[in-house]
Amino acid sequence: MSTATAPREQATAATPPPKAPKPKRRKASSGSVAGVLAPTMLTRIGLIGVAILSIFPMYWMIVIASRTTTDASGFPPALLPGGNLGVHVQEALTNPEANLMLGLRNSLIITGTVTISVVLLSTIIGFAFAKLRFRGSKILMGTVLFSMMVPLQQLGMVPLYMVMVELEWLDTLQAAILPFLINGFGVFLMRQYVEQAVPDEIIEAARIDGASTLGIWWRIVLPALRPAMVVLGLLTFMLNWNEFLWPFMVLSDENPTVQLAIRQISTATWSADLSMVFTGTLISIIPIAILFVIFGRQIVHGIMEGSGK
Repeated sequence: MSTATAPREQATAATPPPKAPKPKRRKASSGSVAGVLAPTMLTRIGLIGVAILSIFPMYWMIVIASRTTTDASGFPPALLPGGNLGVHVQEALTNPEANLMLGLRNSLIITGTVTISVVLLSTIIGFAFAKLRFRGSKILMGTVLFSMMVPLQQLGMVPLYMVMVELEWLDTLQAAILPFLINGFGVFLMRQYVEQAVPDEIIEAARIDGASTLGIWWRIVLPALRPAMVVLGLLTFMLNWNEFLWPFMVLSDENPTVQLAIRQISTATWSADLSMVFTGTLISIIPIAILFVIFGRQIVHGIMEGSGK
């Protein structure tokens, strides 16, 4: 009896257990591809409509800038560009009352200086708040957050103007630069990004290898912050390039920024020449458009990476 059951037991032990059935994959529905929802026709129409609404102001500005004021104010209005754009651009750049060329130069100096300062100082201070432990860091960070809640145009203009008067900096570029060299938003953004993008283990390993704090910031932190630096740099550039109120308070018509120069074009006569105003506005957005063309991919990458963190 035992000799008969032994071969059966050996055969049973040699037979592998049956495999569990694989779970069946759900087939992608007709409205999705590889698990990603495909846009419906209604979604496509909506996106096309949003794109048209976004592009139309730019197109309308080109139409008005290339035509006369009579064409712009007529009914029905002209919908196609005219042939006067080149003439209007030349008139806007050479108009002695507007000083548009000087305004472009001043705006480039002011905005470029402020952008570089905000990006570099924000990375340094954000790195310090995120990875360095020092006494009073929470109080200082709270002060930074509080500064983001204070409306500068309502509460800070008069004190800042009085400081510029005491320094005798009115009608100078440093008066338009100094108040914007650092801001709380940039520090907060970089602090949050450093906490997520730079692990503590990497910093500790660098310290064991003998790297200094400045070396860690330069070799480890800055390369990791490039996407956030591009986003912060573009936002800062746009904000300061379009700034009007503060330069209007501290600069004169003989030393304007590009926004003040456009204002001078609109007030040069008793009735504004819309074609010249739109031409000046079209010229003023060229630097921002160039930045979007150059850094557009990095901007999208930085925003998507930041949202993923």
